[in-house]
Amino acid sequence: MGNKNKWGNLYLVLVFAVLYAPILYLMYYSFNSAGNMHEFEGFTWQWYGEVFQDTRLMIILINTLVIALLSSAIATIIGIIGALAIDRIQRRRLKDAVLSLNNVLIVSPDVIIGASFLILFTIVGIKLGFASVLISHIAFSIPITVLMILPRLQEMSPTLVDAARDLGASRRDVLARVILPFIKQGIFAGFFMAFTYSLDDFAVTFFVTGNGYSTLSVEIYSRARQGVALSINALSTLIFLFTTALVVGYYMINRRAQTRTRRSEPAAEMGVPR
Repeated sequence: MGNKNKWGNLYLVLVFAVLYAPILYLMYYSFNSAGNMHEFEGFTWQWYGEVFQDTRLMIILINTLVIALLSSAIATIIGIIGALAIDRIQRRRLKDAVLSLNNVLIVSPDVIIGASFLILFTIVGIKLGFASVLISHIAFSIPITVLMILPRLQEMSPTLVDAARDLGASRRDVLARVILPFIKQGIFAGFFMAFTYSLDDFAVTFFVTGNGYSTLSVEIYSRARQGVALSINALSTLIFLFTTALVVGYYMINRRAQTRTRRSEPAAEMGVPR
């Protein structure tokens, strides 16, 4: 048993090393005063200063954050409605079919999704730019939010809803005061997942961006093709740290909520008011 744990831990170390070594390499040379990624000459903040002095890059950063926040919020709202609708489907085969259609959008290659949206926008006559990117990000974020919210919704006992209705609560009150508070962890999880997906997406965005409008992922790609610039390393480091902070923040919020739930359960069983 001990040898299995040892080899399992070694495997995990190797996997994380492969995943994070290139990122750490990129971050390390973002502080290189030599201006290349071959020889570290000295420590400098020069490349980070260039990032914040680049007006075009700051505008693109704002565009990216606006798209990510709007698409995540809208996708989460639609995801709540979708999860509620799926949960109420009585026929097992129909529910499985709907879930399969939802999951197909997640596992489908981004290139196919991006090309499909490009064809759709061309046919419909939607100009490529802010609207096309926003619609695309909402579309591929909805299945993610549904998958985050639906399991939490399925954990809820039907007796909670029945009890609320017996006490005279309307459908709106049941939704606002019973269902939504119960599934709020899934809602936050769906929002954060959609936000990070939108923030990091390249393939779909690359197809639906127009002239004069771009996001960080597309901008980094276009600059990287022109040659090695350590300002790209600095920008990528900032994005990585930002997404890491989001994940850690969500983890801490989720853990605090779970701790609060565990503390409230014994009190509820003993009849002590929360």
